[in-house]
Amino acid sequence: MCKLFYRLRGNAGVSLVEVMIALVLTGIVCTAVMKLFTTQHQNYLVQDRVAGAQQNARAIIDALVRHVRMAGFDIPIGVDPLDVANADPDTIVVIYSPDDCEAYLASDMASAGSALECTADVSCFDDGQWVYIYDPVSTDGEWFQISTVQTGALSIMHTTALSRTYSQNAVITSLARAKFFVDGTSSSEPPTLMVEAADGTPLVYAEGIQDIQFRYRLANGTVVDEPILVHDVREVQISVTCAGKEPGDDEGENIGSPSRTFASSVCLRNFGL
Repeated sequence: MCKLFYRLRGNAGVSLVEVMIALVLTGIVCTAVMKLFTTQHQNYLVQDRVAGAQQNARAIIDALVRHVRMAGFDIPIGVDPLDVANADPDTIVVIYSPDDCEAYLASDMASAGSALECTADVSCFDDGQWVYIYDPVSTDGEWFQISTVQTGALSIMHTTALSRTYSQNAVITSLARAKFFVDGTSSSEPPTLMVEAADGTPLVYAEGIQDIQFRYRLANGTVVDEPILVHDVREVQISVTCAGKEPGDDEGENIGSPSRTFASSVCLRNFGL
């Protein structure tokens, strides 16, 4: 019995001090591991956003280059291929012909609200489409929206009356009109790049775009922020800045990335020919 007592007495457990020391050391190790994990996770989020911003900016610039390069292609005389505004962020409007869809009036219009009777097939036009009509003699014209295309009757109806009557051989043509601008009206979210078509309806083109800038190299080689005559423009220099903060970020979360700016330029192939 005495031997058993002494044997149990020799197998004493850990003391409270030893337990506290073990807990402190465990806490230090866990804190260091969590700190390392948090730092690595934040770095991953930042790098992921940087990569996303780069892809987004490249896609935006490629799209802008594609539109700007087409500016002025096969448009009527009297229509400006570009309309620009140096507003910080800047605005640009590009107009060009995306296809060969056009029709000629077969006779003079009886009134500004009468149907447009054409000489040939009008099936390339669509109901609800915005198109441009112009007089090739006076070189003036206007945009209007088609209400109904009557293919069999070679007739085009419009939603509202035109501003004037047009004579025989006036041309109805399909034109693409794209206005690019940054909408920063919402203070709670990063600004958004918008595109506005001929009907005046703005649509979201890309999110998280903080700024967009355009500069213009003229025929004489000078570079300006806003050209006096758009037909003097030979090159458009494009700069896009992506916001560092994304929608949904809390102010207390330090996971944003710095704003990044990407640039490109495009020579206008339909100017000065």
